[in-house]
Amino acid sequence: MADSIQPNTTLYINNLNDRINKDEIRSQLYALFTTYGKLIDVVATKTPKMRGQAFLVFTDLPSATAALRACDGVIFYNKPLRISYAKSKSYATLRREDPKFIPPNLSHASSAKRLREAEESNMRAKRERLDEDDEEMDIDDDDDDEAGAPAPTTSNTQVQPSNKLHCSNLPQEVTNGVLAVLFQQYRGFQTAQVKPSTKPNATGEKVKTAEVVFENAQLAAAARQMLDGFQLKKGWNMAVTFLP
Repeated sequence: MADSIQPNTTLYINNLNDRINKDEIRSQLYALFTTYGKLIDVVATKTPKMRGQAFLVFTDLPSATAALRACDGVIFYNKPLRISYAKSKSYATLRREDPKFIPPNLSHASSAKRLREAEESNMRAKRERLDEDDEEMDIDDDDDDEAGAPAPTTSNTQVQPSNKLHCSNLPQEVTNGVLAVLFQQYRGFQTAQVKPSTKPNATGEKVKTAEVVFENAQLAAAARQMLDGFQLKKGWNMAVTFLP
């Protein structure tokens, strides 16, 4: 039966740990799968029919295929993911293909409306981040003119690359298993150890930190380059630095 399902941009996942909060499941699925391509929807509910299941909607087929091949069987919250192409296209995909597409009932229309609002929010956030980056660059340039010398480098640039990485600004729901799923897609991954941070973040919220170990410094550097600044969930960007 599975062989007759045509590849499409929506993936079906089952065997999820149904003891985990649905919001946490959604955010961690997003964190894992967004590394393979742009996600436009993550559907995971705890209704009797959907318990332990989820749908992921990608913008394109290559991203969905890459995610399926890489993550099928990966341990996620102590259970292996079972992933296949969905039997039909999602409403989000149909709407992208045909802007005039109207979902067959009001509940789906409401879902599409929420999706549009989320996409618009993401676009606004991206524009704001770009504006902030431009402002920071302008400020740095002004400082250089006044001081007559380049701005001092951060302490992180002075740390020599090593096989150990330090991850900070991790939300409370991140566990060893969740972080391992994120890093094990890069060659040389060995272990991930998460622990509570002794200091809150800038907004006063409790956070976690982690130490991630790779086989050597070169492989650790490749993972750091890809995941430094990675958004684990909205408003939470993970910082990845080398440990001495």
